[in-house]
Amino acid sequence: MVDNLAIKRVSGRPQRFGFLLLPNFSLIGFSSAIEPLRMANWISGDELYETFTISHDGEAVASSASVETIVDYGLRDMPSLDAIFVCGASPVARTGNEAVIAWLRGRENSRIALGGIGTGSYLLACAGLLENYRATIHWWDVDSLREEFPRTRVSNNLFEIDDNRFTCSGGTAAMDMMLFLIGQYHGMELAASISEQFVCERIRAAEDPQRIPLKARIGASQPKLIEAVTLMEANIEEPLTADDLAFHVGVSRRQLERLFKKHLQTVPSKYYLELRMERARQLLRQSDRPILQIALTCGFSSASHFSTAYRNHYGLTPREERKRLGKGAEQHASPLTHSVLIKT
Repeated sequence: MVDNLAIKRVSGRPQRFGFLLLPNFSLIGFSSAIEPLRMANWISGDELYETFTISHDGEAVASSASVETIVDYGLRDMPSLDAIFVCGASPVARTGNEAVIAWLRGRENSRIALGGIGTGSYLLACAGLLENYRATIHWWDVDSLREEFPRTRVSNNLFEIDDNRFTCSGGTAAMDMMLFLIGQYHGMELAASISEQFVCERIRAAEDPQRIPLKARIGASQPKLIEAVTLMEANIEEPLTADDLAFHVGVSRRQLERLFKKHLQTVPSKYYLELRMERARQLLRQSDRPILQIALTCGFSSASHFSTAYRNHYGLTPREERKRLGKGAEQHASPLTHSVLIKT
């Protein structure tokens, strides 16, 4: 959903967009956002946009792909901007960005538009800048953002534009958001030309879903299978038995098993367990909930049962998962010995 745009546009000069790169930022999200602006200048033959890269301290920043980008400015010396987009870490960084959050909090009453690309939305929410705004984030983090910030109206859309808040789910969705903005200010013909240059089949709308629904993957000819999976997704905390699923869907258990085997190459119980394991892994990585609470939330009767199932599925226990995640964060925070320097 999109409201009226609130990015300041001064006649006679290009719009000035800044990209605040956080350590371990998503390279594809950043490039998908900045490249359409460069292409808009090239195709139009006019300087419609000026872009600037920014880091907390003005030093180069390493992406999640271990590629370093030299930035133009630090937060203290950056020029006047019309909009600044926070390019978040992948996966989301819940600590280590306190100074950036404090700086963002100071922009609450400024005229500058604020955007989040991927997990950049999380930092805007931490700064209190998404309260009572519609916003989105990568599908992996949607549930945790909704739970942690109940006053933010979180959607599963590709991108959200609500007054002067601009958020997108990251990845190539950043391109869709930028193409939309270019189209609103400079016409959809220019946006379409940019899309063609990048060999994009179409410009996706804000309301397009982030994930490919099961219905789109297997077709609409299997409504019973789709209904069964929908029931599984809605009943993670209190899993249904195979007999219950078959009853609610209106087929025999044998028929249900054949549908899963033919179209998903698995059996209902294994598919259901994978859904629960995926949810548990999200909670372990994105929240500080006790392991027992996560176990119960994902339909396990005890922490020991959950630990055994998790180890069998992922090769490590829930506790080891959290320890590994902590080590990964430390590694990303350490200097890189081999990197490629990119100057935008």
